[in-house]
Amino acid sequence: MRKRFLVIAAIALVLTAGFWYFIKDTTGQTPAAPETGITVGKTAPSFTLQTIDGQSFKIGKTGKITVLNFWATWCPPCREEMPELEVFATKHKNEILFGAVNLQEPVEKVRAYLDQNNYTMPVLLDPDGKAGSEFLIRAIPTTIILDKNGVIQFRKSGPVTADELETVLKEVQAKS
Repeated sequence: MRKRFLVIAAIALVLTAGFWYFIKDTTGQTPAAPETGITVGKTAPSFTLQTIDGQSFKIGKTGKITVLNFWATWCPPCREEMPELEVFATKHKNEILFGAVNLQEPVEKVRAYLDQNNYTMPVLLDPDGKAGSEFLIRAIPTTIILDKNGVIQFRKSGPVTADELETVLKEVQAKS
């Protein structure tokens, strides 16, 4: 009888402790960072790409707003939006990080395209498609905007305009 009572008391104690663990008050604790992912509200994966000039370009929590545009030279909608991206990138070069991420094309082909069109925006190279895979890029162009903490604030497949980017940038800056 006594043994049965001790077993029941031990079970009750374990259940009470477990119940308390799940309902305890978490106020006053630092909120957890958003989970890593590829959609708005998620923390972007962190990694580094090389610019066309051989410099390192960090993607993730950088302390600056980051605009990424995934594209290719053979893509008509990408080529259509490039003048808009050039205007936007030039205007904001001192306040944000901008990277036009070329997907899996030879550096010579990308450089020739940029030179032919007098584009000076920062271009990042994704020769093996890993960055495209990390962000699950299924259509190009795709534009993603990260806040200073690396959280995705905007994602759009299809061409964007400089005006559209300006609007989103103001919204992200207002939240920061």
